[in-house]
Amino acid sequence: MGKKLVVGITQGDGNGIGYEVIIKALADERMLDLCTPVIYGSSKIFGFYKKQIHNIEQINTNVISSAKDVHQKRVNIVNCLPENVFVEPGQATPESAKSAMTSLERAVQDLKEGYIDVLVTAPINKRAMSTEGFGYTGHTEYLEKQFGVEEVAMIMVCDQLKVGVVTGHIPLKEVCASITTEKILRKLRLMKTSLQQDFGIDAPKIAVLGLNPHCGDGGLLGDEEQQIILPAVQAANDEGIMAFGPYSPDGFFGMGNHGRFDAVLAMYHDQGLTPFKAIAFEEGVNYTAGLPVVRTSPDHGTAYEMAGRDKADPRSMKSAIYTAIDIWHRRQDYKELLENRMTIKLPDTEIKPRGGKIIE
Repeated sequence: MGKKLVVGITQGDGNGIGYEVIIKALADERMLDLCTPVIYGSSKIFGFYKKQIHNIEQINTNVISSAKDVHQKRVNIVNCLPENVFVEPGQATPESAKSAMTSLERAVQDLKEGYIDVLVTAPINKRAMSTEGFGYTGHTEYLEKQFGVEEVAMIMVCDQLKVGVVTGHIPLKEVCASITTEKILRKLRLMKTSLQQDFGIDAPKIAVLGLNPHCGDGGLLGDEEQQIILPAVQAANDEGIMAFGPYSPDGFFGMGNHGRFDAVLAMYHDQGLTPFKAIAFEEGVNYTAGLPVVRTSPDHGTAYEMAGRDKADPRSMKSAIYTAIDIWHRRQDYKELLENRMTIKLPDTEIKPRGGKIIE
């Protein structure tokens, strides 16, 4: 595969299952053949949770103060939290929120400076962090600001499905007012670019979901499909983006229609994430498209109810690490492809589908 990447992993909320899924994911020695992991958090908390986990062989760790000092064959821990840090498994506390913020800030700083190659973030408690002055509704919004991009797209990823959303972490009552033709079009552009450069899909086909029941039923149940979503699909087609729909959300996944497309664009958070997690909860990955860097995360939350009880499933964390590594390498291949295309002056291939239609 080439270069062995340095993978930065934030601890997330130290009172949740973050450390447990990280430890379990890294317990397989083959992981160290694939990458050099760097955990941003506390060796003390790492040790606490390691003792709670059964059937794990010795994990060789390297406690450091900077990612510049990584050991290639060990699990590195950047001690960036106070020495007197303590944990309360299952509890949302100001201390755990502040620690999650510190871990994230330090990892992003090292990502910017090139000490780590990709970033994997463990789950946080958004409300607790907001109370402590975080100022963002989640990782996605924070990273968008930190890397100075105008727009990103949250894409949920697994082997058989990729789902993006037009609106993310906002109240449901604000969704309708937030959906515009231009916003949908921007998300489709981002998804097309990401599917090409990050996932190696040359001419991706994207299904677009409607907003209202039965796609508005001809305007009886709402006209957003006709007035906003369909024009966005048609505008995307005019730009060479193979977008289709809008499709009625209620039957789309149940009938297996997602298998006909490379990705799906949902209008709001739960419309896309509910079917995604029903299909691939154990191995799903949250990916932030549109950043100049690679960031992934497990598709689950802090799961306080099982923290410290050796019940957390590490498969989503493993998938997040694998996906980050794969995307980094695909981006290098894509850059090389573009450079070769420019060198030999190959024409860009454009496939333009016909305009979309509402499919109830």
